[in-house]
Amino acid sequence: MQVLFGGCRRWLGSVIIPGLLVLLSSGCSIRGYALKATADALSSTGGGYGTEDDPALVRQAAPFGLKTMETLAESLPTHRPIRLALSSGFVQFAYAFVNQDADRTADKNIGQAKLEWMRARRLYLRGRNYALDGLDISYPGFRKALLSGNPAEAKAALTKVGKEDVPLLYWAGAGWALAISISKDDPTLFGDFPMVGVLMERALELDESFDEGSIHEFFVSYDSSRSEDQGGGPAAAKKHLDIAQKQNGARKLGSIVSYAEGVLQAQQKKAEFVKLLEQVVATDVYSEEPSWKKQRLGNIIAQERARWLLSKLSDLFAE
Repeated sequence: MQVLFGGCRRWLGSVIIPGLLVLLSSGCSIRGYALKATADALSSTGGGYGTEDDPALVRQAAPFGLKTMETLAESLPTHRPIRLALSSGFVQFAYAFVNQDADRTADKNIGQAKLEWMRARRLYLRGRNYALDGLDISYPGFRKALLSGNPAEAKAALTKVGKEDVPLLYWAGAGWALAISISKDDPTLFGDFPMVGVLMERALELDESFDEGSIHEFFVSYDSSRSEDQGGGPAAAKKHLDIAQKQNGARKLGSIVSYAEGVLQAQQKKAEFVKLLEQVVATDVYSEEPSWKKQRLGNIIAQERARWLLSKLSDLFAE
């Protein structure tokens, strides 16, 4: 995935919020301009939490930033960048913290885990909807077409988008797919699975190298969930993994963990599974080299999941 929480800057509380509260409570003529300037700043892709080495700090800080951006979005109904920031923020927060907690909780308390998965699903869909809203601003009716359940209508809507829309397409698809992945008990949502593929294939067609291979990373998981007859399967997943690793210089560990879970675990290739995850755990994610540093938080979370998976091999593999 992209650098985590790129739109929530560290100076959020000390600089942006006091001024925002004053503007929201005043009737000054520059209110609209100031709100847009604030939204532009928060939506910027620079900075953010990607270089953080303390996931717990991000867990505590991110919700405040997301709720602040939601307030801005309500006042700026045609601001696409704030909706992109909200989409990526909610999807990544849900995955990094809520979904991961639920998976671990399931080892001890499946009832509690289901509640946490339901929360993650709501957050994923909130993120998806912000991305679709952003696309709807430029292409009225786009959201309705994508959610119609009519493949022809959805494909017609997707022909209208361009390369500049790929970030919104990506986060809409990522949020949607992750919601489906924890909703196998919801046939309505699970039936949307092919539509997600159509959306992401369009994104891949428009910009196959987006965000250092992020769309290929998506297809590592997506194709591992599809049969070869459906265009997926282990070989397709491995192909996307190799492309993604080439495009990001092998500096993003999440797709490696996804391949181990989606392909090697399914094939019960324990030795390969262990070897791959041990390589992930052994990676120096605290390197100060800039291209590594910007992936730090995502890589730390990938390492945490790799360690957890390695701790439960007896549950994952038949002896």
